[in-house]
Amino acid sequence: MLSQVVELIENKQAFGITTHIKPDGDGVGSSLGLCWLLKSLGKNAEVIVHGDIPFAYRGLPGADDIRQVDEIDADYDAVFVIECSDLQRPGIRGLDQEFTVNIDHHATGEHFGSINWIDATASAVGEMVYNLCKAIGGRVTKEIAECVYMALVTDTGSFHFPNTTDRTLKVASELVKAGVKPAYISEIVYNSYPWARIDLMRQVMGTVHRDPSGRIAMLRQTRAMRQESGAEDGDNNGFVNIPLAAREIRAVIYMREVGDNKYRVSLRSKGDINVSKVAEKFGGGGHKNASGLAIEGDWDEAEAILLSAVREAVDRSDPDWISETPDSE
Repeated sequence: MLSQVVELIENKQAFGITTHIKPDGDGVGSSLGLCWLLKSLGKNAEVIVHGDIPFAYRGLPGADDIRQVDEIDADYDAVFVIECSDLQRPGIRGLDQEFTVNIDHHATGEHFGSINWIDATASAVGEMVYNLCKAIGGRVTKEIAECVYMALVTDTGSFHFPNTTDRTLKVASELVKAGVKPAYISEIVYNSYPWARIDLMRQVMGTVHRDPSGRIAMLRQTRAMRQESGAEDGDNNGFVNIPLAAREIRAVIYMREVGDNKYRVSLRSKGDINVSKVAEKFGGGGHKNASGLAIEGDWDEAEAILLSAVREAVDRSDPDWISETPDSE
């Protein structure tokens, strides 16, 4: 819990911080924000990750100091694990031998940490880092503010996802007072991608189709698409949300090929349609309207299985919903 995290920080000196592979804005922003907080308190701290940091987050203060590692190679009093469903998600060997602090805002993850601080009411782990800063008596520096604001912006979809609360907006306001320039953060998040993203988007959007009811959209990303476009991890961020802009669409299934008959799947939905319950059936998890999972098998068969599960969730929430133009495109 928060009090345990505060006590740990006050009594220990050396900390590692990590997040999941292929980290998003909350993973990177929260990790860096926590690192800046610990350093401001006179602690030794560093962020370690397995793999690259997506280009959009490399402009954050401290991003250049993130170390890429395959295994724990330093002595830490504790390692903070940010926004991970289990201890395997960071992809770093040796974490199971460390004193770990599990910090997450997803209610569906495992309580794998020596300390587990889970707050499903928080819009992002970044919001929790801000709360930690206040609880421990730290000052919200410009560096902390920029990193935490990045976490909030990306995990709330620029404050228009359902996880945006009055508390989220109050925190964002305080971060702006601390020196954040919202236009600058938005610029590096949304307007700094390489052309490869546009090329990849063109190919992925060419696969969009709907189920017979017209309520569920599906799209695919093959490994060949990524190779042809030259896209990096993170260049596809937000693709899953594009079909949701259509008023007929209630949920989206986005399948990304990551190996032979292996896929990472992002699920999105509107309103009361709970796709986290769908993700949990396949060993995944997340939020009610935004979740993820991994699945294997023949592509068409895997998509059909997912579609059936998502359709049940849609029917359960919107039993009388009828698309204006149902089809099976």
